[in-house]
Amino acid sequence: MEPLKLLQLDWTHAWFLTAWDDEHYPFDLTLTRVDRVVSDHSSSPCWLGSVPRELYQPLLEAAFAHCRPLAIGELVQRWPERTLSLGGRRRSGHSPPNRLCVQALLLAVVRGLGDKRCALQVLDLCGLQCEDGRVADSMGGWSLTVALCSTVLQAKRRAPGGPRREGERERKRMLEAEAERDAVVKRERGLGADGRTDCGRLSVGGGEDRAQGIRRTMEERRVRDREPGRGGGGGEADSEVDGGRVRVWADLFVNARSWERVRVALSATGPLRLHCRYLRVEEIPANNIAALLALLTPHGLLGLDVRYSSLGVSGLALLLPTLAPFPDLGSLRLHYCNLDMRRDLPGQEGALKEMAKGLGGLGQLRRLSLTALRLPGHLRMLLSSLSRPLEVLELPYLSLSPGDLSYLSCSAHASTLRCLDLSENKLDETAVPSLRRLLQQASGSLTQLSLSGCGLSDRLLGALLPSVGRCGALRSLRLALNPLSQGGVLSLVRVAAGIPSLRLLLYPNALEEYQPGLPPLPSSAQLLDWPLVEETEVREAMQLELAKALAESGRSDLLLTSDLLSYSTDPMEDD
Repeated sequence: MEPLKLLQLDWTHAWFLTAWDDEHYPFDLTLTRVDRVVSDHSSSPCWLGSVPRELYQPLLEAAFAHCRPLAIGELVQRWPERTLSLGGRRRSGHSPPNRLCVQALLLAVVRGLGDKRCALQVLDLCGLQCEDGRVADSMGGWSLTVALCSTVLQAKRRAPGGPRREGERERKRMLEAEAERDAVVKRERGLGADGRTDCGRLSVGGGEDRAQGIRRTMEERRVRDREPGRGGGGGEADSEVDGGRVRVWADLFVNARSWERVRVALSATGPLRLHCRYLRVEEIPANNIAALLALLTPHGLLGLDVRYSSLGVSGLALLLPTLAPFPDLGSLRLHYCNLDMRRDLPGQEGALKEMAKGLGGLGQLRRLSLTALRLPGHLRMLLSSLSRPLEVLELPYLSLSPGDLSYLSCSAHASTLRCLDLSENKLDETAVPSLRRLLQQASGSLTQLSLSGCGLSDRLLGALLPSVGRCGALRSLRLALNPLSQGGVLSLVRVAAGIPSLRLLLYPNALEEYQPGLPPLPSSAQLLDWPLVEETEVREAMQLELAKALAESGRSDLLLTSDLLSYSTDPMEDD
């Protein structure tokens, strides 16, 4: 039978043409669907050896799509390419991989280390994790990180030169040393190696020198055995262990429970070497985060996400300079790190200057997210230290002052912003001119704008809507939890429908849809907790008005929603 030939192929519907020898087989050709191929594991030893290398990737994707862990193991263990990439963070239409499939992949990678048919050198799992808890049997970032660390340590134990083999070599060296000592004693007593007298080989006064020479030879042999690529038992395998035969790239999610395990795995010098593309840490002090960063490869780390860690100004001043050795770092996200500059504490102004200096050392930074750091009046100090303009700036819950917005609207960042998030910053009449100027500067580049929970009334939003309407590249607009009336919401929808590029509008529920008792200008927290009216007629009437506004503008491609949970931003979509 000739090798399988590709007739028509994509990852969901793939057909193979098998050419048969007319003299021995009654059929000219056989068509087989990929999902049937990967589902019949019992026949894989027969056909897998004839599969061309270019078909391994579609077969593996079909095995993941149809949840065939046995087929995944067979394919990965004899992977014919140097690189295997399965992340696909931005691939549309791909469901998250099943937990069993991921575990089968990792086990097969370890088995493939001893398989001569396996050519794998780089395993890219970036983006493989699933953070949507509603997807059953998927593997989240924390679970995937722990599984990867366990796999790295397992590969080190199984590899030649691992702890078990090293113990066997040490035992062998001890037996050889003991035999050498016995030979020396026998020669000093005038005996041969067989215990008989050997006067001819015994010289007077030379026994001690000879024994010292043998000991020196034994010590030199031990040193040679420990050197990579030399001696008995180490050799090429030890060289592979020291150099790392397969580089594993992944997005790591570390918290206080897994920090020690991840640290050990990153320090391990086995056949699998763990590398990080995006690092997310939670509830870890600044010195432990710095210790993890010291173990990462300088080239390759693209993003750092620090959450719920009580760092404060001093911790951030300690942490940020440790990021300077990472030339590719383009994303820095700091969420709820217990930093509040509204309180006057001794030494915090100097620490803030150190923070700014640390940010200035990140030459490739494109995305900066500072959530709930409470930095009123200090935005100029932080952003003016950056060496290049930002493309993504997220500043929710930052207690921004009018001076901060005035600086931002005139800064070099304004004209390069693709994503701007000012959610939960109280905006009033004094902030409107700066915000209008900022939107005018960013009108050609801005694709995502979030002003949720900013206290925008009908009057304030009406002053901003002309500037919003001129943002010709805008694709997503979020204005939830603002105190707007039905008329204000309808005005917002009509302006949004006039932006041709806009695909998503997250609008607030109108004040008329809430039960009585709200203050005239409620806060975002009050709007979030206050119950809506039970009568569905009020909300249905509002939905009809919104649908009518869309129909009048001819926009069937614009999604209108007030669902905060389903339409939150993806934390990595702009990285």
